[in-house]
Amino acid sequence: MNHEEALHISANLPELLPGIAAFARVAHHRSFTKAAHELGVSTSALSQTLRTLEARLGVRLLERSTRKVGLTELGQRFLQSAQPALAALRGAVNEVHDMRDKPAGLLRLNVSRVAAEILVMPHLTPFLEAYPDITVELHCDNALIDIVSGGFDAGIRLSENLSQDVVAVPLGGTQRLATVAAPHYLSGRALPREPRDLAAHRCLNVRLQNGIFRWVYQADEREFSVDTPGPFVTNDGDLLLSAIRSGAGIGCTLEAVIADDIRTGRLIPLLEPWWPSFPGFHLYYSSRVHVPRKLRAFIDFMQTRS
Repeated sequence: MNHEEALHISANLPELLPGIAAFARVAHHRSFTKAAHELGVSTSALSQTLRTLEARLGVRLLERSTRKVGLTELGQRFLQSAQPALAALRGAVNEVHDMRDKPAGLLRLNVSRVAAEILVMPHLTPFLEAYPDITVELHCDNALIDIVSGGFDAGIRLSENLSQDVVAVPLGGTQRLATVAAPHYLSGRALPREPRDLAAHRCLNVRLQNGIFRWVYQADEREFSVDTPGPFVTNDGDLLLSAIRSGAGIGCTLEAVIADDIRTGRLIPLLEPWWPSFPGFHLYYSSRVHVPRKLRAFIDFMQTRS
């Protein structure tokens, strides 16, 4: 690109911004269909927007095929350079919203499914009633992502999974990992009296992003893990609970998730003296961006209920 071409692109930057923003969403989803749905436009219109952007820049940003959408090398470099500017623009828009009388706008949260179930959903209705001008978009995803590049205002994860460059606000208090089983499974079987007895039982496991979760216990303020081989593994917490409740075997999950099951006798607590405690969940947001009023309202609201 020569000097005159660069000046021409710079002069027409306002016209390119919608295309650049659309490109960032397509790159995030690796899908025209998903990006079009998020942006509220047709797939064909979005595709034309991206073709126009590529024509204006004089480079190909995307690798298109019938099955997937990928980034070219130049597209990847362009995305990395554009993301800080897009984040700054989002911050400018948030500041405008802050000047309004009431917190308002779209609040996009990326949360783990279990955090959504035990922290957000019990308080969603009163929050929406208290702040009718805020729209909450809850994206449940157990994978760890960059909330800024993903276009999210904040996320909710366990404290051990947070990076150092975020602001973290504790929510929900201390949590415990519980070991439980259905009465149907335990009928006619010897109860495990200590963690090593689990080797003689069918253990139901969950696969996390970094591998199968190892069950952790605590004794004399010392944590240790045990091997829990079993006939069932899933990456979905709801499926794990369904298998535990059906009597397929013994499972390990957060106590808050199955508190009602224990209270009603649907599930039986096992090895409770060894259950470990840990700090629990944190709402987090980037330390590099302005905190919009809608997010501040959500944080303050949730902290009064934790």
